[in-house]
Amino acid sequence: MTPVDILILSNGPGEVTTWVRPVVKALRQQLGDDRSVVRISVVLSPCPNATGKEAAIALSYPEVDRVQPAEHFSQFLLWGKTFENWEWRSRGVVVFLGGDQIFPVIIGKKLGYRTVVYAEWEARWHNLIDRFGVMKPQVAARVAPKYAHKFTVVGDLMLEAQGSCTNAINGVSTAEIIGILPGSKAAKLTQGIPLMLAIAEYIHANRPQTKFVLPVAPTVDLQTLASFGDSQKNPFVETFGLSSVSLIIPEDGKSKASLKTQTGLTLELWQENPAYDLLSQCCICLTTVGANTAELGALGVPMIVLLPTQQLDAMRSWDGLPGLLANLPGVGSTFAKVINWVFLRRKGLLAWPNIWAQEEIVPELVGKLQPSEVGDMVLDFLAHPEKLDGIRHKLRQVRGESGAAQKIAQIVNEVIGE
Repeated sequence: MTPVDILILSNGPGEVTTWVRPVVKALRQQLGDDRSVVRISVVLSPCPNATGKEAAIALSYPEVDRVQPAEHFSQFLLWGKTFENWEWRSRGVVVFLGGDQIFPVIIGKKLGYRTVVYAEWEARWHNLIDRFGVMKPQVAARVAPKYAHKFTVVGDLMLEAQGSCTNAINGVSTAEIIGILPGSKAAKLTQGIPLMLAIAEYIHANRPQTKFVLPVAPTVDLQTLASFGDSQKNPFVETFGLSSVSLIIPEDGKSKASLKTQTGLTLELWQENPAYDLLSQCCICLTTVGANTAELGALGVPMIVLLPTQQLDAMRSWDGLPGLLANLPGVGSTFAKVINWVFLRRKGLLAWPNIWAQEEIVPELVGKLQPSEVGDMVLDFLAHPEKLDGIRHKLRQVRGESGAAQKIAQIVNEVIGE
């Protein structure tokens, strides 16, 4: 095969971890690992939810050959030149996995490459993009007949978590483990860590046999995570009545690091990523909104989705224009309050499994949440495991088919052949 370049366009932490990772694996499985024949590059565009570690995460994937961080994207978009002045092969494919769908149009033209777009809810630029892999048939149904041949229904890339955990435990875990997933962005961790740890303290006081685990997002270091449980650095620690939190890092280098509170609660910190094997053993998880809910849903793990609103301007992790407005210096707080107020008035379903099912399979709790109220709900679930079994059954019914990454890789393979 003539050497080709595959250029992945992506942006935020969710896209890099839940979209890019499975797609590059599928591309290597189908196209081989010979870098002289197939080279995979990742170029990131700016995202209001970015942590600054997306490039390092993408470069850690063994299937990827080179990565350009988001800060150099404008230069590449305008002139087609990367910061390190990469050379490009004469044949290639631009694969869109996050950002603005106009980007592959512009960059594909500059490089003379074919274009493939993964579209969740809406596909644009039908006349200028070569192929689309869409999440649902409804996305393709809105397309003019003359472009229908470009569209393939591939399914939901977020469901690839299911395929990454083929040995996951199905059914009730033998141990009583509760997963804590507060998110990876400061806007969520500020309220999420104090609230979820306070809930864990309440549960632990009533069921001391329960074990708590927190899969640490790859974009967050342990010291930063622990700082959100420090009342000197985060006023929400007192708001939720959380006791003092200490970070424990074992000297032997083998045991798990942990967060420990004055009440005796110990929360194990798992830095392995992805943590699907661990999550699959949880009887229930406490999570914020976002990609976490899709991964838990794909694994069939019951969850309670929490969106505390003790401070309306604390949630600034919106995509697109709302996210940019909410993070403007000086006036961002005002914009954030207005955006969140409007959101709460018009709120629909938030968790991905509920969106898939168009009904509330897993509880979504929004408002000025209190640890004891949420804790009582968890204790009720633990006391009535048949309720958890019912949630698991519904999650398995709605999670759909996996294999979206393989189907996208097949589309790329076909485009290369063309």
